[in-house]
Amino acid sequence: MKSTKYLESLKDKSVEELNVELVSSKKELFNLRFQNATNQLDNTARISEVRKNIARILSVITQRTKPPQPAKKSKRERKRAAAKGLA
Repeated sequence: MKSTKYLESLKDKSVEELNVELVSSKKELFNLRFQNATNQLDNTARISEVRKNIARILSVITQRTKPPQPAKKSKRERKRAAAKGLA
């Protein structure tokens, strides 16, 4: 449930705000890895949580910046077009 709320909050932000959030998440991940290497990290699950959040941010940025792709024709439609000589 927490991840869906986080994803909804990401969708409300602009691309610039998402980039700021991405930078801060990457810094947090660096600090967590450093703490883990020096055995100072108590909650190691936080590393994977931050990594997933970074992936979510990147996904939302990609969805906003790339134009939508046209729907691909099904195999049946391609065969029919080839049979009619429209391929």
